[in-house]
Amino acid sequence: MAEPTTVMVVDDHPIWRDAVARDLADDGFEVVATADGVDSARRRAAVVRPAVVVMDMRLGDGDGAQATAAVLEVSPSSRVLVLSASDERDDVLEAVKAGASGYLVKSASRVELAEAVRATAAGRAVFTPGLAGLVLGEYRRIAKSPGAASLTERETEVLRHVAKGLTAKQIAAKLSLSHRTVENHVQATFRKLQVANRVELARYAIEHGLDEQP
Repeated sequence: MAEPTTVMVVDDHPIWRDAVARDLADDGFEVVATADGVDSARRRAAVVRPAVVVMDMRLGDGDGAQATAAVLEVSPSSRVLVLSASDERDDVLEAVKAGASGYLVKSASRVELAEAVRATAAGRAVFTPGLAGLVLGEYRRIAKSPGAASLTERETEVLRHVAKGLTAKQIAAKLSLSHRTVENHVQATFRKLQVANRVELARYAIEHGLDEQP
């Protein structure tokens, strides 16, 4: 049996923090720590190195973007999923720039949160519907690099789907390819774009507007 995914919950509201931790534990995750701010998140992440950090954007001693950067500095293998009451563009973009893998608003259901934590642990980028379009649109506006030209048409097509958070199996079904062929295309783009993992690959696709076609 697989080991449960380890999670740390960072939120400065004790009732909300405890409720999220309890729900995640009930859904089979191992909550290894909780924290209420940037400093405590950094200290605890350095010790427990959680697979996923569920991060609020409003903290007593800073914000979620600062905490995300601090956590990833001491625990680079962790992945950060923001869970915030704010759906402001600047908050979303700052979180992504700091290294967050995804962003959910607190109106998300318990089931949606559990699914998002699983997807984040698996290396996929997760966004509340609507926020993804906001982030992608903003990155399209500011992106200048022509680097995407080095990809083949098929690699670009696969990369668009990676940007939307699809798994290799889902991409294979959509494009009528084998699972292995999709993985080969993903690995080829890793090499060409010099990115280390699927989250970085998704971020590259976002920055270059590669998700804009269906």
